Amino acid sequence: MGVNLHSGPVEFKPQAHGGPVHDGQALVQPDQGFFDGLNGELTDKGFLVTSTEELFQWARTGSLWWMTFGLACCAVEMIHVNMPRYDLERFGAAPRASPRQSDVMIVAGTLCNKMAPALRRVYDQMSNPKYVISMGSCANGGGYYHYSYSVVRGCDRIVPVDIYVPGCPPTAEALLYGVMQLQRKIRRAGSIER
Repeated sequence: MGVNLHSGPVEFKPQAHGGPVHDGQALVQPDQGFFDGLNGELTDKGFLVTSTEELFQWARTGSLWWMTFGLACCAVEMIHVNMPRYDLERFGAAPRASPRQSDVMIVAGTLCNKMAPALRRVYDQMSNPKYVISMGSCANGGGYYHYSYSVVRGCDRIVPVDIYVPGCPPTAEALLYGVMQLQRKIRRAGSIER
């Protein structure tokens, strides 16, 4: 996006048809919330003083790279969300096999005591900022196996969880909604520092 500030004030005006707006020197998508409120500062000073944090958070929400940590039957629904019917990639989320390339971990299924150190190790290998979605009753709180001696009663005892997706197993629509909630949370709160 290029804006020529030396030829006078530039005003960002939305159009009725929803396409890009061209007002002399500026080409802007009117539906981008990042550009709200810029008209006043541009007309007063002719330049903007802002942080790039909002821009980075907006970009981060559209490029969530998730890693599967499928432990049980919920992992089947996690696979469904990547198929053409739901197509999670249309929201900018793409699966990755390596924790070093991922910024979202989806924990799906029963977490046993022997698997808990591996979960923590994989979480520690992820780069910052990192987010966790707990999928299903077993990952959320132990589920059907809650009273078993070998089950961790929720993966939030091992790693910090950002979004809980309920169900046994939750549907692909529920996981899709959870991913969209995570995107909203990142946009609203900025980075989630641990």
